[in-house]
Formats: sequence, structure tokens, C-alpha cells
Amino acid sequence: MAVTTPPGRHARLRGRLTTTRLLGVPLVWLVVGFNVLAGLWVLLSSLKTANEIFTDPWQLPDALQWGNYARAWTSGLFGQAFLNTVLVVGGTALGTLLLAAPAAYVLSRITTRFNGGFTLFFVLGLGIPAQVVMLPLFVVMNQLLLVDSLFGLIIVYVATSLPFAVFFLTGFFSTLPVELEEAASLDGASPLRTFVQVMLPLARGGLVTVLILNVIQHWGETVFALVFIQTTDHQTLPLALLGFLQQMQYNGADWGGLFAGVAMVILPVLACYVWLGRRIIEGMTVGSVK
Repeated sequence: MAVTTPPGRHARLRGRLTTTRLLGVPLVWLVVGFNVLAGLWVLLSSLKTANEIFTDPWQLPDALQWGNYARAWTSGLFGQAFLNTVLVVGGTALGTLLLAAPAAYVLSRITTRFNGGFTLFFVLGLGIPAQVVMLPLFVVMNQLLLVDSLFGLIIVYVATSLPFAVFFLTGFFSTLPVELEEAASLDGASPLRTFVQVMLPLARGGLVTVLILNVIQHWGETVFALVFIQTTDHQTLPLALLGFLQQMQYNGADWGGLFAGVAMVILPVLACYVWLGRRIIEGMTVGSVK
């Protein structure tokens, strides 16, 4: 016996969707417009003199002050910090994928009485604030001589990234058809070969999504870097920005150089998101349904 939905219910649903769209779309565009204007203001300020920043904050600069970027790169030590950040973020993203992808694949395919507990263990990691583990983590890292080390910072970032990465990829691998694995097994492929040559290419959307979100998360991360990095040789871009701000207290206010440093921090990750933002949405959409 077929169950029919009353016509009035469809009308109410369409009315709610229309109202939500009428209210939501302008709000979204308002937020987008605010963020675009804020970004343009930072870029304009990075090309102005300190006097122009305060007297004409919304006017175009009379002359482009590219020297602001040169001073930030050299005096603010942003050059070394940029290289350190690329190394840390790249190592973190790669390490997270190498550990999370196999773990997520196993959790999504092998059914045991411990499987749910392992999945719950990773999910619980999403709810642990960083401040709770900061002190014991510092003690352990100090005993392992990994404080003030880029490698030690990568380990910390990978550990804090694994809960979300495993949780997300577990859902993504669950959407992939099991029949492909069965066909590969009939062809004589080992489980490892099936995972590497069959499942990983199919999960490329999810892997890229995790990669990009990982880069965005750690490019401007400050709390862990401030605790575990203690010398300027190993500082990342957020720490270089803080150091440049502290220098201004003694060497005079170089607001143009400060805004240039802010632009150097936000522009790479913004470009990455604009370039691959559509892939993030696609990966999260595919991984959210089965």
C-alpha cells in the first residue's frame, strides 16, 4: 500500500525553504562582503606608509610601498619563518594522511567487537581542548628533547590532527563500494595492494579535503608553536608576526611592515582555499552520506 504525503505538507515545506533562503542568502553575502573588505583593507594597508594608514585608511596609497614587504621579510625574520612554516605544515599534512588513511580504511571495513570502541576513541579526541593536554604534553616532549624542534612541533600537530582526519576518512571510505575490493581480491591482489592501488585513488577527494583543511588549520596556529618553539631560528609565521609587533615597541611603529607581515600570513592559505575550495565542499559532501 503506497503512502502519500498530504499536499499541504509539501506547501509548508516549500514555504519554510523559501523563507530560509530569503533570510540566509543576504546574511551569507553580508559575511562574505565583510571578509572581502577586511582582506582588501589589509592588502591596501600593507602598501601604505604609517601616516597614510591612519589619515586615509580607505584611500588608495599615493605610491605602492613594496619596501614594507622587504622590511618584514628581513627585519621581521619572515623569510626564515616562512620556510619553517612550509616545512612544518607540509610535514604535518603528509604525516596525518599517512597515519589516518590506513586507520580509517581498517575501521570502515573490518567489523569486530572492538571496532566501535576504536572509532569512539578517535571521536573523543575531537572534544579534548588543547589547553588540557598542554602541560603534560610539554613535560613529555621536553623529556624526549623535542621542545624547540620543528620535528617535535610536527609530531604535536599530527597528534592533534588525527582524531578529525580518522573520523572524516572513516565516513568517506564507508561510501566506497565493497564490490571493487572483492573484484581486486578475486584478481589476486593483496589487501595492501587493494588499499594502495584501488581504494586510495577512489578516496582522492576525501584525502585532498583533509590535506587542505590540515594546511588551513596549522598555517596560522599560534598556541602550540608559542609553547614548543623557543628560538627565532625555529619560529613559524605567527610567532614572527608577534616578534615583529614586539620590535615595534623599541624600534618605532612600522605599521606598514606589520600589515605586510599579516598579508604574508593570510595570503598563501587564502590562495590555497580559493584554488581548491570547491574540492573541499565536494569531499565533505561525498563523505557525509552513504
